[in-house]
Amino acid sequence: MKAGHRLLVLGIDPGTATTGFGLVEAVNNRNKLIHYGTVTTDAAADMSDRLCQISDKINEIITVYKPDAAAIEQIFYFKNAKTVITVAQSRGVILMTAAKAGLKIAEYTPLQVKQSVVGYGKADKKQVQIMVQSILNMENLPKPDDAADALAIAICHIHSCRMAKIYKGGLK
Repeated sequence: MKAGHRLLVLGIDPGTATTGFGLVEAVNNRNKLIHYGTVTTDAAADMSDRLCQISDKINEIITVYKPDAAAIEQIFYFKNAKTVITVAQSRGVILMTAAKAGLKIAEYTPLQVKQSVVGYGKADKKQVQIMVQSILNMENLPKPDDAADALAIAICHIHSCRMAKIYKGGLK
């Protein structure tokens, strides 16, 4: 990245019960934690209400923090078909919300995120948390898992952008 260039990425780990989010800012070669947490919905609520809650909260985060890009985890295979359908619905609402806000959107598989952050595509949750903690100079491990994953997704996008710049002629 050019000297003084700033990139603020909103990482999102989609879910219906819990959606993780994390904002990471990259300035030059340093990553800085801005904010992270989860959006939770009540399992007893109608699916349409839950999806609206997710959209509203993600839109609020975008409005407050004004990220440059959103990085969203792609769905991987679930054993439970019902789970994959509800996560897909959440992902669709999140993609739409980010697109309507005019954000650049990138999507990464769990394998890509782990490879980028840990250096090993089959890393476990704890390894990912430890690397996120180290990369962002956090005192404690990021928790819950959904929020830690969202931070890892944001870091993955930052790494991807840095690599793209290197391939295009180097970091100047």
